[in-house]
Amino acid sequence: MNDNEHNDSSNGELVVASSTAFLQWRGVMVVGMCLILSAVTAEVEGQSTSSSPVPPIATGVAQTSPAPNAEPAPQSNTTTQEQLDSEKPPDDQSEVFVFKTQVREVILHATVVDEQRRLVTNLERPAFTAFENGAPQATTSFHREDVPVAMGIVIDNSGSMRENRDKVNQAVLNLIRAGNPEDQSFVVNFSQDSYLDQDFTSDIDLLQQALQKVSTQGSTALYDAIVASTVHLKNNNRVERKVLLVITDGRDNASRETLQEAVRRLQQENGPTLYAIGLLGDELQQSDTGALRSLAEVTGGVAYFPKRLDEVDEITRTVARDIHSQYTIGYKPTNRSKDGGYRIIEVRAKTPGHHKLTVRTRSGYYAGQPVH
Repeated sequence: MNDNEHNDSSNGELVVASSTAFLQWRGVMVVGMCLILSAVTAEVEGQSTSSSPVPPIATGVAQTSPAPNAEPAPQSNTTTQEQLDSEKPPDDQSEVFVFKTQVREVILHATVVDEQRRLVTNLERPAFTAFENGAPQATTSFHREDVPVAMGIVIDNSGSMRENRDKVNQAVLNLIRAGNPEDQSFVVNFSQDSYLDQDFTSDIDLLQQALQKVSTQGSTALYDAIVASTVHLKNNNRVERKVLLVITDGRDNASRETLQEAVRRLQQENGPTLYAIGLLGDELQQSDTGALRSLAEVTGGVAYFPKRLDEVDEITRTVARDIHSQYTIGYKPTNRSKDGGYRIIEVRAKTPGHHKLTVRTRSGYYAGQPVH
C-alpha cells in the first residue's frame, strides 16, 4: 500500500499504521497491511472524508476558483479613463480590504490541584495565565464543563500479562462507565504487533468484547503501539479532547520506534493527554518507570505504578475524574510562524483562598509542522 492511501475510521476499517508501527484488524484479511505515518500525518490534515471533514488550512490569501469550462475574458488593447480610475486607490481608506492571516488556536486541557493534591474545579477564566516560550499569551477561549473525549485504550497483550488481564479489563470498563456517555473510545491490544480490535465507539458491549481478545504472547512493542494510536486519535476530527490510556507490565523490548519518537509524536500541536499504568510490581526499576513518566508528563498526564493489581481499579477511577475535571484553555500564539520549532508551554493559576495551585498540562508542542 502506498503512502497516499488511507481509510475512514467510521467504516470500521484499518485507519492508521506506519513503516515502523501499525494497527491491524485481528482475524481479517487486512492483517499486516500498513499505512505510512510520515505521509498520512502530513496529508490527512489537508484532506477530508465523507464522515469527518477536515477544515481547510488558513493561508491568509483570498482566492477565487474559476468556474468549470469558463472561457477566458476577452482582452482589450484600449485603456479607458474609467479603467484608470478604477485602478486608483480610493480616497476613503475605510474602503480598502485588508486580508489578515488567520492564526491557529492552541488548545490546552489543564488539571488543577491544590497544596493537598486535591482537584480544584471552580476556577474562572481570569485565574489562568498561559505562557509560550516565556511570553504571556492572551486567552481566546475557556470552558470548564465536561465535554466528550476521544480515548485510545492501549493494553499490553504480551505473555507476562496473562494473569493480569481480567482485573485490568474490569478496571478499564469502570473508567469508561464513569465517563461521559458521548465519549468515543477504541481498543488496541499490542504485543510485538498492535491490533485495532475495536474502532471508535460508545458501545460498552463492543469495547468489552475487544478487551477480551487476549492472546498474551510475544514481546512488548510499546512505542510502536503509542505512535500508531496517537495518529489514529489525531485522525478523529469529531471530538476535540483526546486521551490515551496505556497499560503495560514491562519495558519496551520490540519496537522499531524509539522513546524519543513516541514523545515527539505525542507533542504534535493539540496532541493527546497520556495516562500510563505500569504494572511492574516488585521489579520496579528507575529505567522502567522513566519512559512511562516521560510519555505522560510531556502531555499533562500522569504515570501510575501500583504495587498490587488490586490498586488498578481505583487508579482508573482517578483517571476518569481527572479527565472529566479539566479546564480547556485556548490562545492564539503571538509567534505566528509555523516553522516546526518546539514551543515551551506553562500555565499558571492564581485565585484568592489558595496559597499555591499546580496546573498540569502539556509541556510544549511542535508548531505547525507534521512530524516525520
